[in-house]
Amino acid sequence: MVVAHHVAQRISPDILTPGQQGLAMGVQMFAFGVAAFFVLSGYLLARPFWVALDKGDPMPSLRTYAIRRGARILPAFWLNLTIVFVLSFTLLGTPFDGPLLLRYLSGMFLVADFHWLTWFPVEFNGPLWSIGAEITSYALLPLCLWLLFKLPFTRGWLARLGWVAIIGALLGLQLLALRYLMPDANLRGWEYGMVGGAKFWWPNYNPIAFYAIFAVGALAAGVQVKLATLRSGWFDLVALGGLGLAIWALWAGFPYPDAYGWAGIPYGYPWFPLGVALILVGTPSSVVLHKLTELSPIAYVARVSFGVYIWHYMLMEIVRVLWQPRYIYAGMINAGAWAWISLAVVVMSFFIATLSYALLEEPIIRWARGLEKRATPANPTLSPAAG
Repeated sequence: MVVAHHVAQRISPDILTPGQQGLAMGVQMFAFGVAAFFVLSGYLLARPFWVALDKGDPMPSLRTYAIRRGARILPAFWLNLTIVFVLSFTLLGTPFDGPLLLRYLSGMFLVADFHWLTWFPVEFNGPLWSIGAEITSYALLPLCLWLLFKLPFTRGWLARLGWVAIIGALLGLQLLALRYLMPDANLRGWEYGMVGGAKFWWPNYNPIAFYAIFAVGALAAGVQVKLATLRSGWFDLVALGGLGLAIWALWAGFPYPDAYGWAGIPYGYPWFPLGVALILVGTPSSVVLHKLTELSPIAYVARVSFGVYIWHYMLMEIVRVLWQPRYIYAGMINAGAWAWISLAVVVMSFFIATLSYALLEEPIIRWARGLEKRATPANPTLSPAAG
């Protein structure tokens, strides 16, 4: 979704018919894919914790949790971050200065999302902003779930209600951020580059806002764990209803990809995340839809999707700077050239992502498994799905 959003931005609406303009603007709404990723991630990572909570077991090993998350995300992220950083001042024309180095180091140390100045840790690869917010969500998830493990009355459905209360608290924090963290108007806006754009986004875009999206996925995991033993066609309807809600949220936000919702949180919050959450609740217990998740093409895309996400925009920017300067926002006036360039970017993104997974990510994931402690009754590990 996010790749389609970015390539659709590059064609000029002036060469399109009114119907084609509407279609292009609709595809740009696929920026909501970021929210879908956060919901899915929260769902997968929270599920082992809910299972342990319902059984009365201790929390799953946080050491295992940290090792698996680090092994899955950090090698490819750090490699991409460093390559883009070096290319930015050696080949792509960005002056090397203190702020550029600060942004890079903040990305390397996983704190880029703490301030608008470092929100984009490098030039020429804007999508990397979400990785910092994702990692902050990884850290906050076990901290918040720890509260449920420590409170004696938070079991079963009461624990799920407790999680709803945590989401409510996050919305309160987001409202405080909107009131007290608003930056000044100096050099604020996309016309001032990526840092100016980050300043424009802030504080609607901040780690608490994205953890609120992530937490909806964690809630979906809690509900699904309670329903996991059931199998019924009604769950197909639940999943389809979630799809309908997600599509409605896209339509309601049209034509603004940010689509600020409750507490100024982007991507149609909470309706789009709730739609994705319903899909995740319904699909595992469905009769028909769960079979789609077993198809080989879907499994392949799931494996390499992270790599596609972090590499595609760098390729787009290399094309823009070194070859086709019109490949900018609303810049392409030749639809055929735009289509061929965009197709080449997508194909190369999948190629690099496949190589990255086979040669870097998967070997490190296997190596990291050897660092994990053996599971014991007193120290349950995370399920493979959470890895």
